[in-house]
Amino acid sequence: MIALLPELVLTFGALLYFIVSLFKAPDIGLQRNGAIAIALLAFATACLAGGQEATLFYGAYQVDTFSQLFKVLISFAFLVVVIFGQHLKGIRSEIRPEYTMFLLLSVLGLMLLVSSVELIAIFISLELSSFALYLLVPLRDDHHGTRMQMEAGIKYILFGVMATGLMLYGMSYLFGLTGSTYLSEIVPAISAMGDQPAVLIAVVMILAGFFYKLAVFPMHFWVPDIYQGASNETTGFIATVPKLGAVALLIRFMTLPTGYPEFLSELLGGVAVCSMFYGNLSALVQTDVKRILGYSGISHAGFVMLGLLTLGAEGYGLAIYYIAGYVVMNLACFLVICQVSREGENLSVKSLAGLHRRQPILAIILAVSLFALAGIPPMVGFMAKFFLLTSTLEQGHLVLVILAAINTAIAIFYYLSMVKAAYTDDADDADDADDADDAHEAEGAGAGGELQLDPLTRMTGVSLVVLILVMGALPAKLVAMAGNIVQTIM
Repeated sequence: MIALLPELVLTFGALLYFIVSLFKAPDIGLQRNGAIAIALLAFATACLAGGQEATLFYGAYQVDTFSQLFKVLISFAFLVVVIFGQHLKGIRSEIRPEYTMFLLLSVLGLMLLVSSVELIAIFISLELSSFALYLLVPLRDDHHGTRMQMEAGIKYILFGVMATGLMLYGMSYLFGLTGSTYLSEIVPAISAMGDQPAVLIAVVMILAGFFYKLAVFPMHFWVPDIYQGASNETTGFIATVPKLGAVALLIRFMTLPTGYPEFLSELLGGVAVCSMFYGNLSALVQTDVKRILGYSGISHAGFVMLGLLTLGAEGYGLAIYYIAGYVVMNLACFLVICQVSREGENLSVKSLAGLHRRQPILAIILAVSLFALAGIPPMVGFMAKFFLLTSTLEQGHLVLVILAAINTAIAIFYYLSMVKAAYTDDADDADDADDADDAHEAEGAGAGGELQLDPLTRMTGVSLVVLILVMGALPAKLVAMAGNIVQTIM
């Protein structure tokens, strides 16, 4: 029972908000406190169930150290999102209970996903998480006259269905080749087949579906429009929490022997390079902060691929360390976005002008998170990239290391441009400039005036900064721990 506590908490939380949605919307304070309480309880129970092991539902659901690690990370990221998005400024007031319900269902799907070791269970869990997210995007408030959330929602579900079709077709291949949907039975069956091309085709198609969740090239094309069209709270969730589930799923499937390790390594290397260059070069010309972070996410997904292409426990451990650090850094960025955005509007880079005077703590949080994303020492972003590049070089991929280093240099420009806006630009000048722009670009206007920060959000932001620094100070221990956990499923 303890092993399933996080899932049970989220299930009952979703049911509670479903019942609430049938009646008049509750007081915003009551709804906010309820969501924070459920998220906090989910995180606490995930930590409590950390050492549990169990096999449930005829072996389709496995609670082990690997899955519990990701449940702790997912529940932590969810808690932070709920805290900095507690006011739901970008969501229509009458449907906030429904919004919270779908958010809980998406997290529940991710919790189920990381413990699923059977193809049908994986598919159902992935779709539960995905379809709840598809519904969150168009729920954005349109009081600013923006309707981009509708276009974003349509694109998100159409592209998602396409990726799901590829993944499901690959799963059907695996079932047809092995006669089983259980990963524990598929592994020895694939090993006995040697190097049959059908196995490779099946694995590549399945990986394509997983690449969509992680926003890896060439399954990245949905990212900028969905990031821009969704509310700030929703984008903060999409940019962080589902990526943890995607990495967990990728690691489980990369441990499957295919008979083509060299091809898979080359495939992941090519995908990594394309993701890094496309994401970084596209981010250079963006003015919307969320679009910049969207393209940045594509680039960072390429770095995660560098860990996976080693096809070994150490590389998988590095991938876990990297994605955990990336999630913490991104959460800090979106915390600032949600606080600076007064009414849930999108922010342009000019909207950050004068932030160091309006709210110094937010400026510090933004600067630390952006420095970390850029890979500046001694923060987690630098240590994660350094360890990944070192490991990749030891595997003999010198060209990949050089290309990744070039991309790190490119990324510094657009990250530091946001820091520059926050610390050197004048807020009044930014407002005048925004008034001269067209309506789309002026959506992020309104940079002037003091910003109020409640104690809980302030404490959360400071905690994220401390976590960024601590993770950067203890990379070897964290990577070794993650590698040992991965060993348990190989």
